[in-house]
Amino acid sequence: MVLEHPELPLHNNPAELAARTMVQRRNISYATQTLEGTKAWDTFMSLVATTRKLGVSFFEYVRDRISQTRIIPNDGDYYS
Repeated sequence: MVLEHPELPLHNNPAELAARTMVQRRNISYATQTLEGTKAWDTFMSLVATTRKLGVSFFEYVRDRISQTRIIPNDGDYYS
Protein backbone atom coordinates (compact mmCIF):
# COMPACT_ATOMS: atom_id res chain seq x y z
CA MET A 1 0.00 0.00 0.00
CA VAL A 2 2.81 2.43 0.88
CA LEU A 3 4.54 1.79 -2.44
CA GLU A 4 1.38 2.76 -4.30
CA HIS A 5 0.70 5.74 -1.99
CA PRO A 6 4.00 7.22 -0.71
CA GLU A 7 2.09 9.99 1.12
CA LEU A 8 0.92 7.42 3.69
CA PRO A 9 2.98 7.23 6.89
CA LEU A 10 4.84 4.02 7.57
CA HIS A 11 3.20 3.90 11.00
CA ASN A 12 0.21 5.48 12.72
CA ASN A 13 1.49 6.30 16.16
CA PRO A 14 2.48 9.98 16.62
CA ALA A 15 2.11 9.63 20.41
CA GLU A 16 4.88 7.03 20.43
CA LEU A 17 7.14 9.37 18.47
CA ALA A 18 6.47 12.21 20.93
CA ALA A 19 7.26 9.95 23.88
CA ARG A 20 10.45 8.75 22.20
CA THR A 21 11.59 12.36 21.69
CA MET A 22 11.03 13.12 25.38
CA VAL A 23 12.97 10.02 26.47
CA GLN A 24 15.88 10.88 24.19
CA ARG A 25 16.10 14.42 25.55
CA ARG A 26 15.79 13.20 29.13
CA ASN A 27 18.66 10.75 28.58
CA ILE A 28 20.86 13.41 27.02
CA SER A 29 20.28 15.89 29.85
CA TYR A 30 20.46 13.25 32.62
CA ALA A 31 16.89 13.99 33.75
CA THR A 32 15.90 16.62 36.32
CA GLN A 33 16.93 17.04 39.93
CA THR A 34 13.59 18.00 41.52
CA LEU A 35 9.88 17.33 41.13
CA GLU A 36 9.35 20.98 40.15
CA GLY A 37 12.00 20.59 37.45
CA THR A 38 10.25 17.50 36.11
CA LYS A 39 6.92 19.34 35.99
CA ALA A 40 8.51 22.32 34.20
CA TRP A 41 10.26 19.97 31.74
CA ASP A 42 7.00 18.15 30.98
CA THR A 43 5.13 21.43 30.52
CA PHE A 44 7.67 22.84 28.08
CA MET A 45 7.98 19.57 26.14
CA SER A 46 4.21 19.49 25.81
CA LEU A 47 4.19 23.09 24.57
CA VAL A 48 6.94 22.33 22.06
CA ALA A 49 5.03 19.33 20.71
CA THR A 50 1.74 21.25 20.53
CA THR A 51 3.20 24.31 18.81
CA ARG A 52 5.05 22.09 16.33
CA LYS A 53 1.84 20.19 15.57
CA LEU A 54 -0.05 23.44 15.01
CA GLY A 55 2.72 24.95 12.87
CA VAL A 56 3.43 27.76 15.35
CA SER A 57 6.91 28.84 16.37
CA PHE A 58 7.52 27.81 20.00
CA PHE A 59 9.72 30.86 20.57
CA GLU A 60 7.07 33.21 19.15
CA TYR A 61 4.37 31.52 21.25
CA VAL A 62 6.35 31.92 24.48
CA ARG A 63 7.27 35.52 23.63
CA ASP A 64 3.62 36.26 22.87
CA ARG A 65 2.54 34.87 26.25
CA ILE A 66 5.28 36.61 28.25
CA SER A 67 4.63 39.97 26.58
CA GLN A 68 0.86 39.38 26.99
CA THR A 69 0.12 40.63 23.47
CA ARG A 70 -2.06 37.55 22.74
CA ILE A 71 -1.50 37.80 18.99
CA ILE A 72 -1.20 34.01 18.75
CA PRO A 73 -4.54 32.39 19.67
CA ASN A 74 -4.86 29.78 22.40
CA ASP A 75 -4.31 26.24 21.17
CA GLY A 76 -7.97 25.46 21.90
CA ASP A 77 -8.96 28.06 19.29
CA TYR A 78 -7.25 25.96 16.60
CA TYR A 79 -9.63 23.08 17.26
CA SER A 80 -12.87 25.10 17.19
